[in-house]
Amino acid sequence: MGAKEITVVFYRQNHLRDNWKVDLDGVEAERFFGKLEGDLSRAGVVLKRSRNEAFTIDINSYADLLNAVRISSPTDGFGSVCIGHIIGQSQNLDLMDDIRRAVMRIAFAPETVPPEDHNRKVCHNCGCGC
Repeated sequence: MGAKEITVVFYRQNHLRDNWKVDLDGVEAERFFGKLEGDLSRAGVVLKRSRNEAFTIDINSYADLLNAVRISSPTDGFGSVCIGHIIGQSQNLDLMDDIRRAVMRIAFAPETVPPEDHNRKVCHNCGCGC
């Protein structure tokens, strides 16, 4: 069996205001992703990054910024899930920390990510999501 592969996908961003701009190509981002890739590789997880220019997200809030970053992990059944769905509310409004939290959750505890609303099925109305 091959290594688990997780891809962080960045959608094109249209910033409607000046705040919430994060440099995803700079030295700090490269250092961050290099460290995260190294940490994950020791656990047998391959981390990749890509851009999807086909979709543009209007960034008017931090929640929009979270929506513009997606995680894909086909092994776990995640095609394209925004990091806001994976981590819930951001604790510190720090995009790199939120990306790290989302990737680690998908890497080591994907079963804790609730299904998207259109995939939720409840068999006996208890709300357990089974």
